[in-house]
Parts: sequence; C-alpha cells; structure tokens
Amino acid sequence: MTKQPRHFTIRELITSKEISSQHQLRRELQKKGFVVTQATLSRDLHELGVSRITTTSGSKYILSRDRNRQDIRLLSGKEIISIDNNETAIVIHTLPGCANAVAQYIDAQNYEGILGTVAGDDTILVIPKSVKKISTILNYLRNLLSG
Repeated sequence: MTKQPRHFTIRELITSKEISSQHQLRRELQKKGFVVTQATLSRDLHELGVSRITTTSGSKYILSRDRNRQDIRLLSGKEIISIDNNETAIVIHTLPGCANAVAQYIDAQNYEGILGTVAGDDTILVIPKSVKKISTILNYLRNLLSG
C-alpha cells in the first residue's frame, strides 16, 4: 500500500479516537488493512507532524496545526462542492465524508468573524458572530478553501 492512503488513515484515526501509543495506532491501522513496522510508523508520525500530549485522561496523539495547514488547505479545496449563504448563515457542501475535516480546518483558523461550525457528513453550517458580516466571511471562506 502507498504512503498517501496510510497517512490519510493515520490522520483519521488520530482525530477520531484517543490514540495513546504507537502500539495502539499500529493495531488500529492493522484493522484498516495497513501492516506497518514501528520504524515506518515513527517516520509517518514525524512526516505528519504528529505530537504526543498529556491530558487529564492520559497521553494522546494530536496533529500539529501548523505543519499540516497547507496539506489540509490543498485537500480542503478538492473536497468543496459549493459555498452558499442566506441572511444568517453560510452552508458549505463537501464530498461525502469530508465535512468534519473541513470544519475542523475552518475552526483551527480562529477567524474572529466565525462563531463556530457544525458538520454533518457532507454539509457544514458556518455560524457568523454577526449577520452583518456574512459577505466578508463568505469571501474569507472562499479564499481559505480555494486550494
């Protein structure tokens, strides 16, 4: 198997589950059909910019926002089908299964005009802090997600 699908699966696992060790991550990857050595997994984690942090519930792996920002931006641009709005909100349509990752990327930007996002499978609701700024936020999102 090639590196790209494995990296995608590692990102998916780290963002959807609390993975606390390489051993646990290797088991999860194996369930998805990826058999990797510890050395390969270490290299993958380094290339992806994965960090291990300590929380109140123990250690877990996280994706570094800065290191993957450009990769995610390029990926996000290819996942977007449309960006529309009405007087009070913005709706982004994505490819099936992609809305959560795109919404996480939008939230990670900490744009002051966006209160938050709500993601389904292929639709994201972007909630502005002020409805008066809808057109500004719409332009910001189109530039951010253009890929």
